Amino acid sequence: MNYRTVIMYAEIGCFVTCVCGWILVCSTIAIEQWTYSSVARTVITTAHFFSNLWQDCTSDSTGKTDCKEFPSLLDLQMYIHLCRALIITSIILGLFGDILALVGMKCTKLGGSEMMNARITFTAGMIYFASGFCAMFAFSWYGNKIISGFLDPNHRTLK
Repeated sequence: MNYRTVIMYAEIGCFVTCVCGWILVCSTIAIEQWTYSSVARTVITTAHFFSNLWQDCTSDSTGKTDCKEFPSLLDLQMYIHLCRALIITSIILGLFGDILALVGMKCTKLGGSEMMNARITFTAGMIYFASGFCAMFAFSWYGNKIISGFLDPNHRTLK
């Protein structure tokens, strides 16, 4: 294989990897159990509490689940607002990165000259980097809040 073919296959592999990562970030918005807590009083009455960025849910031992969306945006804690904004920003940036990478790859002839394709691909890479950084920061911060709340002895909510 010559150098150009190797580069083209590397670009296709990186593009597929980035699209899979973008799909995984998109799928995390729909996951209900970002936090999970279980309270077992007796064998008959067990309650499970779980929440995500959009709602709080309660499930009992009979399997009935009751979910409530957060009633007010002003009542939410700041880290939930920031995590929502960062994940939505990450998804939008990832979509733009997908489009630019598809246009700028060597196997597509949409970008124009070789130099223009290289610039478009570089821009797509930087957008992917920003998208991944936004998602990583949001997930890490949310996880840190959960862990610090669990380890704090003065924290009043369920652990």
